[in-house]
Amino acid sequence: MAAAHGHTLTEAEGASVLGRSCADTAAWLDGHCPDSGADVLEAELEETFLAAVEADAPLRPGARALLDLLEHDGPPAALVSASPRRVVDAVLRTLGGEAFRTTVADGESDRSKPHPDPYLMAAARLGLPPEACLVVEDSPTGIAAAEAAGCRVLAVPSSAPIEPAPGRRVRFDLTSLLHEWAQRESV
Repeated sequence: MAAAHGHTLTEAEGASVLGRSCADTAAWLDGHCPDSGADVLEAELEETFLAAVEADAPLRPGARALLDLLEHDGPPAALVSASPRRVVDAVLRTLGGEAFRTTVADGESDRSKPHPDPYLMAAARLGLPPEACLVVEDSPTGIAAAEAAGCRVLAVPSSAPIEPAPGRRVRFDLTSLLHEWAQRESV
């Protein structure tokens, strides 16, 4: 989208907006593509992301198996997103939302990621303290939100590198989590 509006997005710039709401990203883009207007950019971002989800975007390795495990034998799960509700609903239609007891979309908490509000809301809806929650996140923005909420984090980077930190583990795909889970269950 940036290129279509006259800006060549660098890797660092892409990483800085990864995982943010459409409004946040549009405001950032508006600073680099001022002839477009933040409202136009926000609507275009939402439509582009929705179209990608509806076109059956590929799942990350291990994601389907993890969702199946959560649905049948796992702890209560929530989907927390900085995307608008209609995008989250499209994701749920694509994935099957049965694994999630609750969802939180952009605009449903006081502030969106990178603030902790969406994760605090999800934990409350699950009836769990945030420190009892394990958040699986792919973006620095989402990780910042989850950590600010007091959750433990499993980072599975998508397009921005993420380093391990206290309370945070990093894996390159979800298959390692599934193997660890299976080993614990067999003990």
